[in-house]
Amino acid sequence: MLIQAGGLNILTDPIWSERASPFSFVGPKRVRAPGIRFEDLPKIDLVLISHNHYDHMDLPTLKALWLRDRPAIVTSLGNDTILRKAGIGSHHGQGPPPVTAVYALDWGQAKSTEGWGVTVLRNHHWGSRWGTDRNRALWSAFKVRTPAGNIFYAGDTGFGDGGWIREAARNGPYRLAIIPIGAYEPRDFMKTNHIDPEEAVRIFQALNPVQALGVHWGTFQLTFEPIDEPRQRLEALKRRQGIAPGRFVATEVGQSFSVP
Repeated sequence: MLIQAGGLNILTDPIWSERASPFSFVGPKRVRAPGIRFEDLPKIDLVLISHNHYDHMDLPTLKALWLRDRPAIVTSLGNDTILRKAGIGSHHGQGPPPVTAVYALDWGQAKSTEGWGVTVLRNHHWGSRWGTDRNRALWSAFKVRTPAGNIFYAGDTGFGDGGWIREAARNGPYRLAIIPIGAYEPRDFMKTNHIDPEEAVRIFQALNPVQALGVHWGTFQLTFEPIDEPRQRLEALKRRQGIAPGRFVATEVGQSFSVP
């Protein structure tokens, strides 16, 4: 997601690679091209990285962003080690180091500047790059404070006991909530890791943002549901529950919209 708010350009879990994988020749492959070419991106001020799975922490993309723009990168504990080993967030060469860097925070901690603030919030997921490093780095959601209002980004998450949702709601109000709606089948296996559209609507109702966006669908075929099913189920749920069509949207890749 590219968010433009109050003069800021923010990216959430950016990935421009063809595959969500440590390898270029195997692993989940894109079924949709990025909504904007990398070279057409505006200068990025802030990047949020929710956890270290390959479809959320794409090192080639992050390194290219770091070399081009030197954005601030906010993530959760332990992920900074992975980034710095890849040369992201470090400065080599003459002159003073850049003022932006990687900030790895625990749940409940915040990083603030004059223009923005980010609070790392709890969610219900896990982390790993190679299997042997399972849960050695933290996973998280985020509250982002901008001059244009607060943004909530859920990252990747299961519903769990709902405690993290109540905590997120207490950190509101939110002008925009970014909530995953895809990668949920088979349900008995995925329910602890990923919410489905029904659970996404429950989170939307608990947070009560001005507007919400459904993400984490339609880019990679990660699980067993058809690639466009999450958006279709969300639309059906909104009709049944009387949710205004524009309050919780799942746009096509590359489509922009303005938040009221």
